[in-house]
Amino acid sequence: MRLNCLRCGILLASILATGLLPQHAQAKGEYPIRPIRMIVPVSAGGGLDVTSRAIAQKLTQAWGQQVIVDNRSGASGIIAFDTAIKAAPDGYTLLMISADHVINSVPSAKRPYDITRDVTAVSQATALSYLVYAHPSVPFTTFRDLVAHARANPGKLNYGTPGVGSLQHLGWEVLGQMAGARFNHVPFKGGAPAIVATIAGDVQIGFITLTSARPHLQSGRARALAVTSGERMRAMPDLPTVSEAGLPGYELNQYYGAVITAKAPQPIVRKLAEGIAAAARAPDVTQRFEADGWRLVGSTPEEFRTVIRNDLDKWIKVVKDIGLSIH
Repeated sequence: MRLNCLRCGILLASILATGLLPQHAQAKGEYPIRPIRMIVPVSAGGGLDVTSRAIAQKLTQAWGQQVIVDNRSGASGIIAFDTAIKAAPDGYTLLMISADHVINSVPSAKRPYDITRDVTAVSQATALSYLVYAHPSVPFTTFRDLVAHARANPGKLNYGTPGVGSLQHLGWEVLGQMAGARFNHVPFKGGAPAIVATIAGDVQIGFITLTSARPHLQSGRARALAVTSGERMRAMPDLPTVSEAGLPGYELNQYYGAVITAKAPQPIVRKLAEGIAAAARAPDVTQRFEADGWRLVGSTPEEFRTVIRNDLDKWIKVVKDIGLSIH
């Protein structure tokens, strides 16, 4: 009996050494083996938060480990970035970012981090474009007419944005440059106040997501003129792109994705990217987001790194051209 036990022990040791244990037994030591923290640098309810929660839910279901969304708003994302960068490089602290956080990283911004050095890209989860919209009192009904009116009346059309240096602000600056028109920027403290002001007619035009615009379009309190994406929006196929409507090559997209401390092991970065890609492409997630004009991406780390780098180079030039200082 004792000899048999000894033989069993030797056999088990041999199996462990050669990696021949069943896959489920080996998997017990594979990443992740405990909950993952997903830091979101904005308050609950916005597009980045909605994306993060959808991805977190799918990852939790797929991996059997809770992915906990931790909203850390304030200081234009500095608090969230600092927390993520200083976290242990073990893959258990993710940071979700948007295109606005890339803009906040231009050299004129006083940031204690470098988005190209201190974090590494994991995966872009979603992308969405804006509608160019107007208060119904304006004397134009198409984007071409908007441009013609702006050229004839320089500085007379006011557009509202969530603030100076936001994606929407810089997007309008580029649009004005390409159109040869001058618009007047009215910054607000957030996207919601800018929408309220536009719907009230206090400002005449702006960018808005389809999710936010839908009730106002249906009630007649807003008019959609074009979409800022490179292709027409599936949810509004009759609406032309800005490029089609008179400004060839113009494109503006918001996007949301995950990054992690640059010290994280690449195998874990890869697994996170694969998990996020699978979550973004899940049929129920795709159906939910595409109905509101979003595009599901699920990119590789290399693809998302390229998006961030190209975007950063683009906005550095724009900020320099308009002489803007981002704080």
